[in-house]
Amino acid sequence: MKVVLISMPDVVPILMHETAVHIANHGIACVGGNIDKRHQVYLIDLVRKRKSVRKYLTKTLTEIRPDIVGLSAMTWQYHTCVRLIRLIREILPDVKIALGGYHATLSAEEISVAPEAELIDFIVRGEGEITFQRLVNALDGRDSLASIPSLSFKSENCFIHNERAKLCDLSSLKLPIRDQRRLTRGYHLMFSKIEVLETSRGCTRNCNFCSMHHMYGRSYRTYPVERVLDDLDDIYRRKRTRMIFVTDDNFVLSPKWVDEVCEAIIKKGYRDLKLSVQSDCISIVKNEQMVRKMRRAGFQAIFLGIENASASSLEALEKGEVVAVSKQAVDICHKNEIMVLGGAIFGLPEDDKNAIRKNYLFLNNIGVDVSYCQILTPYPKTQLRENLLEEGLITNHDDYSKYNGLWANVKTRHLSAEQLQYYFWYYRQNATGWWKPSAFTRSQAPVWTWAWQYLIKPFMRFFFEKKIKKTKWQVLHERELERLKKMNSFNDI
Repeated sequence: MKVVLISMPDVVPILMHETAVHIANHGIACVGGNIDKRHQVYLIDLVRKRKSVRKYLTKTLTEIRPDIVGLSAMTWQYHTCVRLIRLIREILPDVKIALGGYHATLSAEEISVAPEAELIDFIVRGEGEITFQRLVNALDGRDSLASIPSLSFKSENCFIHNERAKLCDLSSLKLPIRDQRRLTRGYHLMFSKIEVLETSRGCTRNCNFCSMHHMYGRSYRTYPVERVLDDLDDIYRRKRTRMIFVTDDNFVLSPKWVDEVCEAIIKKGYRDLKLSVQSDCISIVKNEQMVRKMRRAGFQAIFLGIENASASSLEALEKGEVVAVSKQAVDICHKNEIMVLGGAIFGLPEDDKNAIRKNYLFLNNIGVDVSYCQILTPYPKTQLRENLLEEGLITNHDDYSKYNGLWANVKTRHLSAEQLQYYFWYYRQNATGWWKPSAFTRSQAPVWTWAWQYLIKPFMRFFFEKKIKKTKWQVLHERELERLKKMNSFNDI
């Protein structure tokens, strides 16, 4: 059997330009790596072909002529996914098409009765490694569709949803694909090569804006340390890549596990390793020794989910009290020479324009090196969505293409969706202003930050201020919205 797995071309450039960061899709790499070796497997990350999607897919699929094509999509990518399915049907009318990923898991029932259902043969719900492996074998006559947990398949043109599978035994999973079967190349962060590593899955936190528990339940599972090192070796030695993004939902949930992994990495003696992870403030504050060990192991950047400076807003997210420990967590990271990306969410029910401004200033004041800010998104099947629906605060119920953190799909008790959209953008320009490298960032990258402060920023600022004198803020905002609309339009499909 010939298998092609495809990830979406859509991007969300919250921190930098859309061309500055292209990271491999770890989901399709893991699924592909666990398909039986007798099958031919190819991966396509369309983020690397954003300007030539139709041309590239037409040429590649015509040459390979796969028996089955699998597509993985997040909720905000689903509109593009359906368009791609139509294109694939145009190129290869008889190919089998399977849909997987977060949106397929969350909305399988809805997809199975939607107009596009006639174009889709299978839906893979939850973790895809074993389900898709068995699906391919079933198409090869070695398994039965009806016996595969987490698979949705058609019988007499209607979808049948098999029972959900148990969570995967992570120790049994093979390494993800990073070799020549990955047809797209050139993954990067700015000017550095970057790869992706996974050491655990799941999160036991109760944040009501997150849909992760539909994928993993309230579970937390770790890979064997030996498996993590094998994966890291594949990246470090075979791919010769030093910058690695660890995809774990919350890397520090088990400090004991973190210590074990870090100790193993330190013993391997990797040089110039640059690891980045996602974490929570409370775990950092409670385990400073763990942070020291992480730095020794090569962790150089941590994303902290700060979310909001208001205790009442955090309560609305069921996030827990993190305001008091946010500054402490940032200080601990800086003390151990680790850069901090601070995540914040705007558009909570009590937010007004002053609250938006205060949140931007709060991130500045606690010293985060880079602010990662999004507008609250009411993802399907989350408790947050139910709460907002009950109060009538959701303004965009079903255009999921805007569910990417850049668009206001909700209003607050004090702001319309349009006002929220504007003030989110306006205060990012005026309260945060031009990026000011922290003392820590300047100490870690003195040449680059000097060039930014004294060459690049003054040059850009001169032209921006010249533009502001001629153009109103509102007009600039409208131009920004037009740019966002065009960003993931892909007119060739």
